[in-house]
Amino acid sequence: MRSLARRTVPVAAALLAGAAVIAGAFAAHALAGVDERAAQLVETASRYQLAHALAVLVAGALRPERLAARAAWLAGILLFCGSLYARAAGLPRGLAMLAPVGGALFVLGWVILAVDLLRAGRLSPGADGPGHLRSGADGRPPPR
Repeated sequence: MRSLARRTVPVAAALLAGAAVIAGAFAAHALAGVDERAAQLVETASRYQLAHALAVLVAGALRPERLAARAAWLAGILLFCGSLYARAAGLPRGLAMLAPVGGALFVLGWVILAVDLLRAGRLSPGADGPGHLRSGADGRPPPR
């Protein structure tokens, strides 16, 4: 199962990033001047979709064996961005209730990634300051 996820998650993220570019172009060219509220909703959704699709790709490169953050971001794209696209298309207002859940999943994904990186020893909040990258092969800081 994990092997399948390792292959399909990056592909899904790349396709979502491409779809975000298409959605943003649609908002800028087809909706602008016609339905400003819909254009704004699609622009916001496409921006968040692109950012989090790229985050899925980067997190996979940093921690390929860890899927939790990427799963949270993908679910966030579905719920947050999907609800904004649905509102832009004129679907029922009730779908807008999914946006906060999707937004919370975006935040959760970032927290999970931060914890994963700290636990893996890739980031040292030690003497060199927060976010200092460790460079030793064993995850320890280089000797001084």
